[in-house]
Amino acid sequence: MPNEAANQEQDFLIDLLRATYQNQEVYPILQQNLSKINDDLALKLRKRVSDRFAKEPAIAINLARVIIKLSTIIQEFKQGDIASNLEIAIAGYETVLQVCTREAFPHEWDVVQQALVTAYQQRQYILSKTIGELREQTVQTQSQINTLTEQLQEELQQAKLQVNDLTTTITELKQETSSSESAPEITSLIAELKELKQRQIRVEQFTSTAHTSPKTEQFNTAIFYDIENLTMGRSNPNLNFSLKQIQTNLENTTLVNKIAIQCAYADWSDSRLRLLKNEIQELGIEAIQIFDYSHKRNAADMQLAIDVMELAQSRPTLQVFVIVSGDGAFAALAKKLHEYGKTVIGCAYEGQINRILKSVCDCFIPIPAPQEKIKDILINEVTSESPLNDDDILVVTKNTLQNLKQNVEQLNQLKQGGIHLPQIHKILKDNIPNFDKKRDKYGKTLTSFLKQVIEGTDISLSIDNNKLIFKEMLTIGSNGSSNKTLNGGSSYLKTKVLTTNSVNLS
Repeated sequence: MPNEAANQEQDFLIDLLRATYQNQEVYPILQQNLSKINDDLALKLRKRVSDRFAKEPAIAINLARVIIKLSTIIQEFKQGDIASNLEIAIAGYETVLQVCTREAFPHEWDVVQQALVTAYQQRQYILSKTIGELREQTVQTQSQINTLTEQLQEELQQAKLQVNDLTTTITELKQETSSSESAPEITSLIAELKELKQRQIRVEQFTSTAHTSPKTEQFNTAIFYDIENLTMGRSNPNLNFSLKQIQTNLENTTLVNKIAIQCAYADWSDSRLRLLKNEIQELGIEAIQIFDYSHKRNAADMQLAIDVMELAQSRPTLQVFVIVSGDGAFAALAKKLHEYGKTVIGCAYEGQINRILKSVCDCFIPIPAPQEKIKDILINEVTSESPLNDDDILVVTKNTLQNLKQNVEQLNQLKQGGIHLPQIHKILKDNIPNFDKKRDKYGKTLTSFLKQVIEGTDISLSIDNNKLIFKEMLTIGSNGSSNKTLNGGSSYLKTKVLTTNSVNLS
């Protein structure tokens, strides 16, 4: 029988598509098959259309136009389950976008996008209305429970009074006489007393249960981690924080029931962030990969804001949004979430959160200030009181030069024209205490010392020894068109360069 029902639904879908293609009346077919217009039909429509697109690409656009027309008809159909009608229409619109791309079919793409916007708004309205009705029913049910509880408490009080009266009467009778004539009366009263006590116990138990309104556990919270803000930048990221502790602090608040979604935004291709991998997997946090469009735009912030607003509209059960960042740009996002009736929790380092963002959040949870970075501690420990040996000053200098590649601006300089030696000298002096004094024991100039330090690394001195530059850039400069010797040199050298370039292109 299940197979027969599935076949009937499949035939019904084919009839709808055929009638739409032949410009027949579709409404009568829908009216006669209201029981078949359900969410299963939406799934079948998605699968059948996707399969046809894949198997018969030649007819894909014509089929897509039929689906658009059918989806519009079902979206406007007012009989049956309106929510199911809407889901079928949305399934049709979303499926045809596989074919109707903006570049290939701009008109159809625009029609589908406008229809989807309307359909999404209608679905949001239906969901909001349903949630409102459920809340109203919950309020009514709770009101009935409260009324019944009050009645039971009154009954309990009366039972207690009756028990006290009976106890007093039995005691008096026992004191007045011990004759056998009074025994039956006392026995009857004792039995009545026991019954009243049992009734009292039952009423107390029910009252206690009715009065206890357990917290309805639901997945009502979404957390969004701005990792770059937590690491305090990209040039020298601080990883001395605990995502587990942040999550624990959030769960301890009365606003958070259960966490439904967690997203962490960062350039996860950065090898230095691998230290966070285990903790992210353990906590079930989704790592969102972000590639900056440029060094001055924060793509992570933009993607985070887009995702938050999309979830605020599409997931009514999400009522609490947690933004783990101190960036003031998120203040506008928090205000917009308030317009949607959402609760916003801010979470950031106490001394580094924007005051406007903190003021608009419904709750703020501070993160302990990060401990001093290990690298900084090591450098600070290298003082005149703890002298370095010859190998140490070489190692520390080499590490400092390698760290230049972690700074975006300095990395660009190394890749392009190079960094002038006076600037390099200043960087070394700022990062290595008593640098000049420790270097003097070599009895060499700064240039000679640097040549020894960078030997075997990917950094080299420029031809005129006045800049540090990547070796690969130096090689290109000596062979490429930007080299002065090449521009004014012999035809033999030009021919050699052109030959090398041709090999690379092939």
